[in-house]
Amino acid sequence: MKFTVSSSVLLKQLAAINGVVSTNPIVPILENFLFQLDGGSLTVTASDLQTVMITEIQVESSDKGAIAIPAKLLLDTLRGLPEQPISIKVDSDTFGIEIVSENGRYKLSGENPIDFPKIPSVNRAFSVELSSTSLMSAIVNTIFATSTDELRPAMTGVFLQLGANHATFVATDGHRLIRYRRFDVKSAVDTTMIIPRKALNLLKSSLPDNVPVKAEFSQSNAFFSFANIKMICRLIDERFPDYENAIPTNNPNVLTISRGEILNSLRRISIYSNRTTHQIRLKLTPPNELVISAEDLDYSNEANERLLCEYNGDEMEIGFNAKFLIEMLNNVNSNSLSFELSAPNRAGIVVPLEKEDDEEILMLVMPVMLNTYA
Repeated sequence: MKFTVSSSVLLKQLAAINGVVSTNPIVPILENFLFQLDGGSLTVTASDLQTVMITEIQVESSDKGAIAIPAKLLLDTLRGLPEQPISIKVDSDTFGIEIVSENGRYKLSGENPIDFPKIPSVNRAFSVELSSTSLMSAIVNTIFATSTDELRPAMTGVFLQLGANHATFVATDGHRLIRYRRFDVKSAVDTTMIIPRKALNLLKSSLPDNVPVKAEFSQSNAFFSFANIKMICRLIDERFPDYENAIPTNNPNVLTISRGEILNSLRRISIYSNRTTHQIRLKLTPPNELVISAEDLDYSNEANERLLCEYNGDEMEIGFNAKFLIEMLNNVNSNSLSFELSAPNRAGIVVPLEKEDDEEILMLVMPVMLNTYA
C-alpha cells in the first residue's frame, strides 16, 4: 500500500483529530491513528473508546489497505517537515512504514489495523442542522462551568434540551450555572441528553468558521459531521439536576454596571482575598455605589475599591467566590451587565445586556457566607 499526499494537508487534518488520542490509553492500539486507504480517498480515525473522530483526505493512490500508525511519532515528523509532497509506503506483512520526503527517509513500525476498535454505529433516531457559529457559541458559553468531579458524572457534561422553539444548553458545577439558549436551533422531536466535556472541547478546537453542522442523536451516542470531519461520542447516561428550580425568579435588587470595570476591579481585589475561599464582598448602596472588598486574615491583606454603577434595590452586602465570578465575566462579550439579587444567602443572576438576536444567556452564581470583619 502506497500513497502520496501534501505534508501540510496531512498535518492539518491529523492535528484536527489528535485531541482524541490519550497519552496512556486503556488499550495500547489507541495510541495510533487508523489509516484506511481506498484509491484516492484516505480515511484517518482516532479513538479513545468513548469518542471517535474521523477525517477524510484526498491523496494520490490507486491502492487499498489499512494500517495503524503511532500518532505522536507521525505528528512530530510532519511538524518538522516543510510543505512538500510526501510518500507513505506500508508493508502489509510486517506493518513496517516508510515515509519518503524530498530529502529524507523515515522508517517506523505500525500495528495490525484489525486490533483497532470498531467504530460505534449510531442508530440515528433524529437529527438537527445548525451552523458551526451557533454550536461554537453554545460550547464557549457553557463548557467552563462543567464540573470536574467524576463522582457527579451528570455534571461533567453539558445538558442539551432540544425543542420546537429553541435549544437550551446548561452547565453547572454546583457553584454556578449557565443556561444558554439558541433560537436558531430547533427540533421537531423534544429530547434531552448530556454531551461529555471532552467531546465538546474537541468540537471547539476543530470547528471551522461558519460551516453547516449536522448533529444526529441516538439513545446512547451523538454524531457530528462538518467539512470533512466526523465525530461520534458516547452520551452521559445520568440524570441531570433539576436546574430550573435552582434559578430564583423574584430578584428585586438590580445592579447595572460595565463588564470591563467590574471585571478589572475583581481581578485586582481578588489578589487580596483568602487563597482557599477566594471570597470577595460586594456592598451595594442605592442609587449608584458599589464597593468591592476582600480580606485575608491569615496574612493581614485587605483591599477595597469603589465603583460607579446603577443600583435599584435595598442596601445589601453579599459575598461571592471571585474565581467563579471572574471566569464567568471573562466568557461574556457584552459591554454591560445586570446583576439580579434577592438576598445575601440566595443565588445571584448575571445577565449580559447586549447579545445576539438568536441567543439568551443567564448565569447564576451561588453566594458564599460572609466572614464578619470590621
